[in-house]
Parts: sequence; structure tokens; C-alpha cells
Amino acid sequence: MGIELSNRVAVITGGANGIGLATALRFAQAGAAVAVWDVVEQVGQAAVHDIVEVGGRAAFWQVNVGDQAAVMAATAATVHHFGRIDILINNAGITRDAQLIKVKDGDVVGKLSEPDWDAVIAVNLKGVFNCTQAVAPVMIRQGYGRIVSAASVVGLYGNFGQTNYVASKSGVIGMTKVWARELGKRGITVNAVAPGFIMTDMTRAMPEKVLQGMVEHTPVGRMGQASDVATAYLFLASEEADFINGAVLNVDGGLVIGT
Repeated sequence: MGIELSNRVAVITGGANGIGLATALRFAQAGAAVAVWDVVEQVGQAAVHDIVEVGGRAAFWQVNVGDQAAVMAATAATVHHFGRIDILINNAGITRDAQLIKVKDGDVVGKLSEPDWDAVIAVNLKGVFNCTQAVAPVMIRQGYGRIVSAASVVGLYGNFGQTNYVASKSGVIGMTKVWARELGKRGITVNAVAPGFIMTDMTRAMPEKVLQGMVEHTPVGRMGQASDVATAYLFLASEEADFINGAVLNVDGGLVIGT
């Protein structure tokens, strides 16, 4: 028997494409009603259409997770529409990669810009804070909730050229552990998933040599799929994971031990 999320309502940020859409579809198939929060109206509505096509229930709200007022409004609208929020998947994220300082022939020729730092922190870190702070009171009133956030293996071990991204994902891991302590006694578990190399539209655009290098560093011998992360989200969002709290689940094919 598979995991059941019947009568549960799940908010999935960044739920209109990639890992978020795979998660939304997986949750809908498990019986959950899905609130898709994303920034692009057309893509979000297409995601809702896809969810309905597989027999699910869904609605879309256009939300910039870095905007606290927008998140609060979407939370209220979701509760008004579905009656409750049982699950929050903090999946939305962006990258703006650059070295802290790039040096050539002894001269500084580039650096991570302040706008790129701010953009990544606003979505990946502040966005998780905004959404969790907005949704947690709903869960507290219910006496039940599951919060799962997207971290990354680079948040644990670092990565060249990703100061902003690593900082945001390390911050998510830290917040997860704090909230697990604060909210656990309220019937709410808080966990994180740390993906490794996952095949998405962004990675598909990379040179074949780079992709092959990723595979060679992954002991299971392949890139991850969006469905791999969606399955981890599904388990941690379920009642079967009731005694898992404050955990960071690597979904990386053994990447960390393979490097």
C-alpha cells in the first residue's frame, strides 16, 4: 500500500515546474489537494491543469516567496479556498553563481555581485522563513503539520562558485533544526531534503562533459530525477514519518561519499 495523503492540503512553493511540479503531481496522486505557489501565472495555471488531468485537486496563487506580504495573502487565500494547510513544501529556489572574487594575472576581474547575493538569499532563505512563519500558525491551530524544505548537499559541504547558494541552503538547514525544536511539541515536524545532482531544465543545458562528470562522482551511476526528490518530500510529509523531526535527508545517489 502506498503513502496516502487523503484529506490533506499541501502548499508547494515553486510548484509550477521541475521538482516542484513533480512533487505536486505526486502529492495529488496520493490524494492531497495542492496549492501551487509560483511566480509565473501562465506556468502555474498549466501546472494546475496537469494536476487536474491526473485526477487531483489544485489551485494556483502567484507568489514571490521573498515578499512577506504576498506570502501572508496567499496563506489566507489558501486557507479560505481549501479550509486548512497540512503540509508546506518549501521548494522554491534560484541560483546566481559566481566566485566571491575572480582573479586573473593577479588582478580582480570579477566578483559575486550584491544584487545576485540579495536575489538568492531573498528566495532561498528569506522565502523559506516567510512561508514557514505564515503557515505555522495555521498548523498550530490544527495541532498538526508537516514542513519540508529544500536544502542541498552543497549546504553541508560547500561548492565552488556558489557562496550565495551555499549560504542560503546552510541557513535552511539551520532553521530546520531550530523549528523542529520549537514546533515539534505543537504536532508539527520540520525536516529538510538535500538533493545532489538532479536532472532539471537547468542541468540539461550544461555541456555533456560536465554532466558526465556529475555522473562519475555519483556512486549509483546516474543523475537524480525530479521524481527522486518528490518521493523524499512525500515520505517526510506523510504520517509514516511522524517520528522524524529536524532531519536532513540526502537525496544524492551517494554523491557525498563518492567525492
